[in-house]
Amino acid sequence: QVHLLESGGGLVQAGGSLRLSCAAAGGRVTVATMGWYRQAPGKQRDLVASITRDSSINYADSVKGRFTISRDNAENSVYLQMNSLKPEDAAVYYCSYVFGEYSFWGPGTQVTVSS
Repeated sequence: QVHLLESGGGLVQAGGSLRLSCAAAGGRVTVATMGWYRQAPGKQRDLVASITRDSSINYADSVKGRFTISRDNAENSVYLQMNSLKPEDAAVYYCSYVFGEYSFWGPGTQVTVSS
């Protein structure tokens, strides 16, 4: 079992920045595809960014150029740097860990963006 814990969420004004962290326990982030997803009230959970074991990265079009996903193998953590935040970025952000047929999710961290 892999346990994930997100942190770094909070309230920020539009145009501001926030850095989310995802700490993994029980599995190495180096062997997995790590992802950040978000879900706003009444909406589906959407992929924000992902990074594979060979460091291939992809972003949702809505965040490209503003968000950056990264991985720190020594810390066994994944990060999401969010800049130029917009009200539509407000959501619960979830960290995911996928390895083969196994998928794990963190409990999420709330990001609120005020205009």
